[in-house]
Amino acid sequence: MSKKVKTKVSDLPEFDMAQYLEGDADVAEYLRQVLEEGEPGELAAALGHIAKARGMTEIAKASGIKREALYKALRPNTQPRLETIQRVFKALGLKLTATTAS
Repeated sequence: MSKKVKTKVSDLPEFDMAQYLEGDADVAEYLRQVLEEGEPGELAAALGHIAKARGMTEIAKASGIKREALYKALRPNTQPRLETIQRVFKALGLKLTATTAS
């Protein structure tokens, strides 16, 4: 008879989305899903995950936003200004576009 092993939630590793964003296609699909779901604070968090995957220091330099300010702006459930989002998109080599709703 096998013995059941109990695992504490606190013993589990923390999920880090940045580890799963390996290429441009992963990034584009992740953002597509976040935007489609329409959760207000999720876009900032998603951009934070992507910036972390690409290197926050490099994204800060490319966007012209101080690294500390970038971390603060891209926390979950924050509402960064559109200018910040546009600068981060550009630094990530992404283009923010709109299409008609189907």
